Amino acid sequence: MNSDLKIILERIDGLFKRISRTHYWIEIANDPYDKTYNFFFNSQRRGQRLKSIPLHSVNTYHLEYLEALIADFKLEHQLTIKFVGFCGLKWPCSQRLIQRKRDVLE
Repeated sequence: MNSDLKIILERIDGLFKRISRTHYWIEIANDPYDKTYNFFFNSQRRGQRLKSIPLHSVNTYHLEYLEALIADFKLEHQLTIKFVGFCGLKWPCSQRLIQRKRDVLE
């Protein structure tokens, strides 16, 4: 397990409470200006506001590295992963689109 994944998993374990009627997901944002991938832990209870907590910034700015990191992450957690800022980009190994349509915030 690499150090980036270890940091992300440790921080998620402290935040993931398994509260009923609460939606949890991970958001990965592409930051082409700083050349980083930013991970956020999002949670929202029904009828309440969204909470977004920054987890970690990955400084290795290569899609191959991110693809391997996410594959290892999926072995540990089954949380939904949402991508922001990846519109038009494809995964290097599978050649599938990462993000199909632009997010409202882009």
